Amino acid sequence: MLPYACARPPLGVPKAMVRSSVEKIPGTSDGVLELKLAHSPDSDDAFMFYALATNKIRGERLRFTHVLEDIQSLNEKAREGVYDVTAISFHAYAYLADSYVLLSSGASFGDGYGPIVVAHGPASDSLRGKRVAVPGKMTTAYLALLLYEREIEPLVVPFDEIIPTVASGAAEAGVVIHEGQLTYSLEGLNKVVDLGEWWQGETGLPLPLGGNAIRRALGAEVIRESARLLRESIQYGLDHREEALVYAMQFSRGLDSSTADRFIAMYVNDWTLDYGGRGRRAVQLLLDRGFEAGVLPERVQAEFAEP
Repeated sequence: MLPYACARPPLGVPKAMVRSSVEKIPGTSDGVLELKLAHSPDSDDAFMFYALATNKIRGERLRFTHVLEDIQSLNEKAREGVYDVTAISFHAYAYLADSYVLLSSGASFGDGYGPIVVAHGPASDSLRGKRVAVPGKMTTAYLALLLYEREIEPLVVPFDEIIPTVASGAAEAGVVIHEGQLTYSLEGLNKVVDLGEWWQGETGLPLPLGGNAIRRALGAEVIRESARLLRESIQYGLDHREEALVYAMQFSRGLDSSTADRFIAMYVNDWTLDYGGRGRRAVQLLLDRGFEAGVLPERVQAEFAEP
């Protein structure tokens, strides 16, 4: 059984900032426990949580309040224990493993694709010494970039400003995530390297980008029930693709339905239902490589909660 109680706060977070008791989580008069479920306002996450957000899937004892924030903000707030269930980058998990455990569903993997480094003008494979726009220093995109090339000058900007930042010349290159992976060429940018493709060539494994994590302090019963409901929500979306896609389109940032469906298929699929053995190995290898490269301050063992 996993040690769900938080033994010590995440790296760099004062102990007083970490919520450590289920008593601090509000319940309702009918005995239902209310949990804050945080994820990014993207079409793939919307597709994933469609059934929960629209009450197609309900828990008898749990109720979720959905909170939408960009992934870098979610990574930072997870270090403070703000949300009960939250989307996080696997890079950020290295700093959260003491207080959060990974749910076995809800992960996004780049299976031969992933964050793309783009540049304006002729592309060069060499990024050494260049100013590179990144969507946050806790994102997996940034970790993968550093594993590819450590000697860069990072420029942190919101993920949806990466493309215009590179196009304007404010950065020599940039790492695009989310829908930008499919649209960067429309802005006259060229691919330098697909970090998911590079990672697969290096390891033979998919690139683990982000997952869903839940606070250990909630206890084993709540964690198992949350894991079950999340898996059922993902399965419902996959089984009812057209209606889930219609819902997700409101978060597609201007993509047409065909492109949005393609993007969702990239990141909500069988990997999302369950990591499987290869997926779990990929997560662990990413964390190990991050530590061995000196990016992560200590070695971290990935742990997963089962439904």
